[in-house]
Amino acid sequence: MTDPRLSYVTCAHPGGLHRVAYWEWGASDNPSVVLCVHGLTRSGRDFDALARVLARGHRVICPDMPGRGRSEPLADPDLYSIPQYVADCVTLVARLGVERVSWVGTSMGGLIGMMYAALAGHPIERLLLNDVGPALATEGLSRIATYVGQAPTFATYEEASAYLRELSAGFGPMEAAQWDLLARPYWVQEGGRWRVHYDPRIAEPIRKAAGQPAPDLWPLYDAVRCPTWLVRGQVSDLLSEATAREMARRGPRATLVEVPGVGHAPTFIPADQIAIVERFLAA
Repeated sequence: MTDPRLSYVTCAHPGGLHRVAYWEWGASDNPSVVLCVHGLTRSGRDFDALARVLARGHRVICPDMPGRGRSEPLADPDLYSIPQYVADCVTLVARLGVERVSWVGTSMGGLIGMMYAALAGHPIERLLLNDVGPALATEGLSRIATYVGQAPTFATYEEASAYLRELSAGFGPMEAAQWDLLARPYWVQEGGRWRVHYDPRIAEPIRKAAGQPAPDLWPLYDAVRCPTWLVRGQVSDLLSEATAREMARRGPRATLVEVPGVGHAPTFIPADQIAIVERFLAA
């Protein structure tokens, strides 16, 4: 399968409705469903390389969260928040008509999965958290705050791709074709210029929270009961080694896998990283 199928589901937010796009790979009647949820400024197409492999044995669903990719933006930027995204994923799972899903969540997508899996009656049978946890390092948060919501435009895709590569050193070394898999979905051409493919207002809740005490998410993590894996970039500036070790000790006692030479976050594009997800699903 070379290209995914694009579908939409209508979700609710306070004051209205919005459409969430999702990309589907594999047979639609396969009972083994894997939900892959992206990071803060990314989109469901981040998982193309992974989904092509997993689709041989699973139905793979990769949503664009609101304000990203093909999904509609939210009228009120304050709604760009984990609780809203969890509600959207509840609606998406209902649309899929399945009782159980395996969850692969990168960064923000992992936080969504963690909050979802902490709810009674959730459908998540196994959870993979990619370089994220209940405590986030100040260094990584500060780095992300320097670029999220910025909306530079570029005359050529090559200029846009080079700019993104500077921001994304944590993804680790990749071949040109692998890098293009990450860069292409990040940009969209409009009016002869290349701009980011997300609503810059997703940064507003982050700016408002600056300087405020971070919420204690450990109780959410401790409430997770499904089998959990934690993938950490060995030089991550967002998920510290100490937090990762604590996540392996308490709550669902995550199985910890570290990816050498990578920071925030592993991309699941290189074959050795795809193999981690395959082992997770087979465990």
